[in-house]
Amino acid sequence: MSLPHAILTALLEKPSSGLELTRRFDRSIGYFWSATHQQIYRELGKLEQAGHIRALPSAQPTRGQKKEYEVLPAGRAELAAWVGRPEDPRPGRDPLLLRLRAAAVAGGVGLEEELVRHLELHSAQLAEYEAIEKRDFPPERRVTRQDRLRHVVLRGGIELETFWTKWLTDTLKELSVSPDRPHRDAAPDAP
Repeated sequence: MSLPHAILTALLEKPSSGLELTRRFDRSIGYFWSATHQQIYRELGKLEQAGHIRALPSAQPTRGQKKEYEVLPAGRAELAAWVGRPEDPRPGRDPLLLRLRAAAVAGGVGLEEELVRHLELHSAQLAEYEAIEKRDFPPERRVTRQDRLRHVVLRGGIELETFWTKWLTDTLKELSVSPDRPHRDAAPDAP
């Protein structure tokens, strides 16, 4: 996914100013595709130059006023074409996993504390996603295809956070095993 496509998606959901887009990214799209305020504004300019979006006419002079943007037919066509293009999954790039690999060869202190911190963060994110699901996506509100598509994106976030909380819990248990004591699942020594 690319930032221009994320912006086109957000603007098709609701015409917005750059500031409103930044706030919406913080509350929704940003859960799975983050962008800074500067990146959003830079991309809005590029999308406008490409003829994919336009600033809505304003009743007041635009100097000092925020521009509100809408998607043009060319932008909708680009987004629809992008949705249909094949794209291979990208390998994950999580610094925590690399840090664990590095700790295996270089050692390090504070690793368990960092794992606990990550567990707390993922647990909090999971709770937030579950609250959103309960509030915004009860079964009776998943009527349209659009509702179901939005719900499955949220479910993806819930499943990822569930994975991370379980994996971090298991990792902390694994690392707490004493080196002079066999792991609880290890086969007994052969005679």
